[in-house]
Amino acid sequence: MSPSPFKTKKFLLVFTGCWILWAAMHMIVLKGFGFSTLTAFTDSLVSNILLAGSVMLISNLFGYYLPAKQRYIYVLSLCLLMSAIWLFISRSLVMLVSPVTTDYQSFFSASIPVRMMIGFLVTGCMALLSVLWYTVQDQRENEKRKTDAEKLAREAELFKLRQQLHPHFLFNSLNSVNALIGSDPGQARNMIQQLSDFLRGTLKKEDNQWVSLDEELQHLKLYLDIEKVRFGHRLDSVINNEAPAISQLPAMLLQPIVENAIKFGLYDTTGDILIHINAAVENNMLRIIVQNPYDAETSSPGKGTGFGLKSVQRRLYLLFGRNDLLQTKSSDGIFITTILIPQLV
Repeated sequence: MSPSPFKTKKFLLVFTGCWILWAAMHMIVLKGFGFSTLTAFTDSLVSNILLAGSVMLISNLFGYYLPAKQRYIYVLSLCLLMSAIWLFISRSLVMLVSPVTTDYQSFFSASIPVRMMIGFLVTGCMALLSVLWYTVQDQRENEKRKTDAEKLAREAELFKLRQQLHPHFLFNSLNSVNALIGSDPGQARNMIQQLSDFLRGTLKKEDNQWVSLDEELQHLKLYLDIEKVRFGHRLDSVINNEAPAISQLPAMLLQPIVENAIKFGLYDTTGDILIHINAAVENNMLRIIVQNPYDAETSSPGKGTGFGLKSVQRRLYLLFGRNDLLQTKSSDGIFITTILIPQLV
């Protein structure tokens, strides 16, 4: 159940102030008709306390039940019933506690239609206000639940995307270890140790959505060391970091980018390749550029980015709601991947 508007301090203060003014006007009107101060005060006090109780009862009632669309006739019927009950009880109490004169009895009887109309209008306005209040509260709660559900779904998808990268890289590394066992056992043991360190660092990052750029580059260097064992002298890399130490980015975002660079740089060529990684901050935006050579006759990096780049683009969209944070282009045998990461600090 949504909280009643009367539980809101601001609304309660406004309601109380308006009701005091209304009761004062009620008393002044009765005094204008020549009734004593005691009679006017008693009539105003009893009638308006009971009317305030009626509108509060109606407001709380709609907290448990809101009429469906096209059924607001029920609201009006309820207000009419509550007005009749209010008028009957207030008349009985006023006659009981106030020194009643014949003139006052005649006046009260003559004013019943007006009192009934006033009671109906006041309870009707409060009923419609309460329906609007609870409808807005329900919409806010629904939006909050929807937002929370979307957040959980987004976090689950981000986690799934990160997890999918692990077996992809692990299988390639294990195949390389298997190939090295017979030809170079020492290198195989070295690669197993590097792979163990890499996976240990990966596990530590699982609970961190964001990491510093320095930490991410250190992790990336370990990944490149593993790949250099696989490909030997054919693979080399240069990392140039000009970004401030406080720069941050989503954890393990660069690995699939570099893996893509190795794929298009080595798999379709026979020569050595050099991968350039440059990082800098411009206009509160971390810009990371990864460059790798490719053979235009045997590979087409611009036509198929593969799972790695798609997963990075999807992660960036889920985190920032933008599709322009990952850009790729090729020029003169060089494939260039640019990542833009808004800085949250």
